[in-house]
Amino acid sequence: MIENRKYIVIGVFCLVGLVYLARLFYLQILDDSYSLESSSNSIKRVIEIPYRGQIYDRNGKFIVYNTPVYDLYVTPKKVQIPDTAAFCRLMELERSEFDSIMNNAKSYSYVKPSLFLRQLSKEDFARIQDALVDYRGFEHVTSSMRTYPAHTLANALGYVSEISKKQLDEQETPYYRQGDYIGRSGLEQQYEAVLRGQRGVKFVMQNVHQVVKGSWKNGAFDSLAVAGKNLYTGIDVEIQQYADTLMQNKVGSVVAIEPSTGQILAMVSAPTYDPNALSSRFFSKSYSKLAKNPYKPLINRPVMASYRPGSTFKLIQAMVALQDGAVAPSSIFSHAGSPMKCHCNRSGRLNLAGAVQYSCNPYFYHVFRRLLYNNNERNTFKASAMGLHHWHDMVSKFGIGQKLGVDLPGELKGSLPDADYYNRMYGENHWKFSTVYSLSIGEGELLINPLKMANVAAIVANRGWFYTPHLVSGIGKPGEGIDPKYLEKHDVGIDPHHFEVLAEGMQGAVEHGTTTMAANIPGITICGKTGTSQNKKGKDHSIFVAFAPRENPKIAIAVFVENAGWGGIAAASVASLVIEKYIKRRVDNHALDKKVKESNYLPAVTLPKKPAPKKYEMPKDSAAKPLIVKTIPQLPTPVPVETKSLASRPATTNGN
Repeated sequence: MIENRKYIVIGVFCLVGLVYLARLFYLQILDDSYSLESSSNSIKRVIEIPYRGQIYDRNGKFIVYNTPVYDLYVTPKKVQIPDTAAFCRLMELERSEFDSIMNNAKSYSYVKPSLFLRQLSKEDFARIQDALVDYRGFEHVTSSMRTYPAHTLANALGYVSEISKKQLDEQETPYYRQGDYIGRSGLEQQYEAVLRGQRGVKFVMQNVHQVVKGSWKNGAFDSLAVAGKNLYTGIDVEIQQYADTLMQNKVGSVVAIEPSTGQILAMVSAPTYDPNALSSRFFSKSYSKLAKNPYKPLINRPVMASYRPGSTFKLIQAMVALQDGAVAPSSIFSHAGSPMKCHCNRSGRLNLAGAVQYSCNPYFYHVFRRLLYNNNERNTFKASAMGLHHWHDMVSKFGIGQKLGVDLPGELKGSLPDADYYNRMYGENHWKFSTVYSLSIGEGELLINPLKMANVAAIVANRGWFYTPHLVSGIGKPGEGIDPKYLEKHDVGIDPHHFEVLAEGMQGAVEHGTTTMAANIPGITICGKTGTSQNKKGKDHSIFVAFAPRENPKIAIAVFVENAGWGGIAAASVASLVIEKYIKRRVDNHALDKKVKESNYLPAVTLPKKPAPKKYEMPKDSAAKPLIVKTIPQLPTPVPVETKSLASRPATTNGN
């Protein structure tokens, strides 16, 4: 019995020993991953950064592509610089910059290479390449930077820059490392996940001094970097560039949409800048200069600025009132009882199409009143609340008061007040139609961005439906890979036949209504609506929305020109020229083209004067002890610049 137990114990020990031996054999002989981990001192893991995806316009033209550049690295222990001053001149560096870079490199490691200069162009590298042989310790690595050949669409495209510490800490799945580049705004940020590609890994052997001695195991464990996917957009670069020239010396936006697809043809934010300015090693200086510009060129106004829509909102009022049965195309209203003035001098002889054509304020005052009281409630306070609630629900179907969902970051939802809003402001049953009548002509608490008004023009062009506006029409290949929400048709709940009366009035507004006659383009039937948005801090903003041609529309557009006054002049002129350029592929109205390009609506920006230094009188008893006083003049305070129109009370009485 005892003998049997002895053999059992010996067998168990032998079995355990065999298991250990087998495991050691697997780890040391068969498993290369263990060999890799155990060789961490001699095997270096090198990350290969892929090329970012490129961006094209609707005609296959490059909007963004990658240009090879050179990153210069320094190994402090190897550095030998005979003449530091000459070296700084060669590198176009100040001595303080050189000292700072070298101190950072030494803090990182004496024997490992670290970044010295990033993104040297081919020309810059060619200039210094031969001279580098005289300066030991420097080596270069080929990289790439974003290049914008069209020099346009800066705000919509966005930019890439080095990832911040906050972004590194907040990333859900570890991917980025310190020094990596990431999309920071516009399409570069929105489509970062597909543009960045997939990084590769390469293992190399190095000696004790971290000098690379070749590939490890002939690259058996290496993985290749996969370039990012290309983006194909609906942008027409030629139209975009032309719209840029029209918006020179102006603050505002131009948004043009293809109604049948929802693809954005042009998106101008003025004033703008050359996107190449934020795609070089001088990024910090360029960004700082743009950030200090009082006209705020870094703001993407088509989606981030908010304005009162003014009389352009009358289009929505008319559609909602027709669908609700509050008015008919033949309805005529007197000016009597309206607190608003009318600039059309028609004394209430207009039907709905005529009211749109001449932008009659009293007419739409009565239309809105009918809308709010189009119920059986006799109490005026309750009737107003019920009517406004119903009105809010119908207007919101046009995308007002919410984010449309454009494929850009930073879109504002704007403001569409409802009964709850006024209950909070005035108290329940303490407000009625006379409190909110300014909404009838697009003033008061309404706030909207230019993209939404361009979409409203597309809705009228389509006779009641729209696709969510979007820039990208294809990912990887044209017409493929985009979010399905951009292929979903949205119906606004208005019967198609109601739009014909609007189209008639809008055509009349352009041909012989509130629009300057110069904006009437021969051979193109333009349907448009003017608007003037009140601005408390300066001249009113000029607004114009339109689509063309009237039948089978090809383009819908919204133009906002801040501080330009009447909507039928500045904004309408820009819109008509963009429409002509897109449909005809040329501009025949040279006089209007010249006038618009020469127009300057930039608001004056005056810096406060530096206060005079205070004068000090010597005390009477200062003969024995002279008093020395040093005065420090105050620095001028930053100039506040308005970037969006804010809603305000009371109700307004103008608009066109």
